[in-house]
Amino acid sequence: MDERTRRLDEEVAPGARRLTPSPVITRSGSRLRIGVGLIVVGLFALGIYETVRWVQSGSPSGGRYPQTALQTVGASTVTLGNVRVIVNALGTVTPLATVTVQTQINGQLTEVGFTEGQLVKKGDFLAQIDQRPYEYLKEQYEGQLAHDQGLLAQAQMDQTRYQTLAQQNSIARQQAEDQVFIVQQYAGSVKQDQGLIDAQALNIAYCRIVSPITGRVGLRLVDPGNYVQTTNSTGIAVITQLQPITVIFSIPEDELPGLMPQFNAGTTLVVTAYDRANLRELATGKVAAIDNQIDTTTGTVKVRAQFDNADNTLFPNQFVNVRLLVKTLQDVVTVPTSAIQRGAPGAYVYVINADDTVSVRQITTGVVDGNITQVRSGLSAGDRVVIDGTDRLRDGLKVSVAAESGQPVAASHAAGSGQPVASGHAAGEGEGQQRRHSGHSQNRPSAGSQ
Repeated sequence: MDERTRRLDEEVAPGARRLTPSPVITRSGSRLRIGVGLIVVGLFALGIYETVRWVQSGSPSGGRYPQTALQTVGASTVTLGNVRVIVNALGTVTPLATVTVQTQINGQLTEVGFTEGQLVKKGDFLAQIDQRPYEYLKEQYEGQLAHDQGLLAQAQMDQTRYQTLAQQNSIARQQAEDQVFIVQQYAGSVKQDQGLIDAQALNIAYCRIVSPITGRVGLRLVDPGNYVQTTNSTGIAVITQLQPITVIFSIPEDELPGLMPQFNAGTTLVVTAYDRANLRELATGKVAAIDNQIDTTTGTVKVRAQFDNADNTLFPNQFVNVRLLVKTLQDVVTVPTSAIQRGAPGAYVYVINADDTVSVRQITTGVVDGNITQVRSGLSAGDRVVIDGTDRLRDGLKVSVAAESGQPVAASHAAGSGQPVASGHAAGEGEGQQRRHSGHSQNRPSAGSQ
């Protein structure tokens, strides 16, 4: 039956049967796969070999160059020099005096004698208030004074007459005694009148307003023609003293033990003000006062430094960067800041040996003063250290010195030329205040490379 059914299906739909093709395996395809596999295995083995060879030729600190490569570096010689201990702070320019010019009397403002932004001196004319009402009132008090003076003169004559008659027993003694008190009353009236006259003279003087200090006048707050009163809070103008001027800044309380003995002894503590970008030197002054208490919320104390400001470089309420010179360390071992690296063992430098090979030497750093750093231990004067190209070095590598320089100019001289100077706080081994080369952080020797 199966045979007949199959035969019938072939007759009815000879093309309806689905034929399943059997897989065809050729010998050429098999060889191709074997060849590709061998190539992949070969490349993998070659990669492992090159990796092992690179690791064996590298340094324990992870160097990337073979032992025979000659690296070109920049070097500097360690010398003895002076390092300044500097405290960096943020300060605000604060005038010694800021006066809001207020009227002392009520009246109409008739004249303004200044222009906005003008520099005025103490006693210069600023404004005029109508003084006629006070002049007329003064004349009234002067007339009252003349009247009371006449009464006083008459009472004094009567007193003299009554005293003579009383001695002659011509009048009652009580009448002579009463006349003495009448004279005193008229004398009091005369004195009161004189006080009223003096008060009006003072009001007339107040009508002419002059500058109480030497400084710069701000924007005009009242225009002529307005009626000004003593109750007004805005005033007529604001005058700010510019010369001298001060800067108030805060320093950590830990700096006080080094500052107070010098300040109490009268030592001049130099303060230098820099602009907002901390690049351009604005002025140089000295510490004028130290606050009497520490701010417990911040652990800082306020310091006021005074500047002559002869060229008006400092402007009131200006933000400035302040550098306070605490002291100067004399004849200490210094090294360029760019030569100092940081790693697992701490601070270290690459020292160039006599055979032009480099070795890693751990050091202990001290005060940082701009582009130089004090070295407390690990180096001595005359040692050569690498300052450029340290990212390609490892312990024992032979180098070629492309350029060698002595100790860079001390920061104290750089400050005098207007160049910026970095922080001078004392730096421990763990502090990261030194600026490194752009590639210094790539290769850091481990503790085993020392």
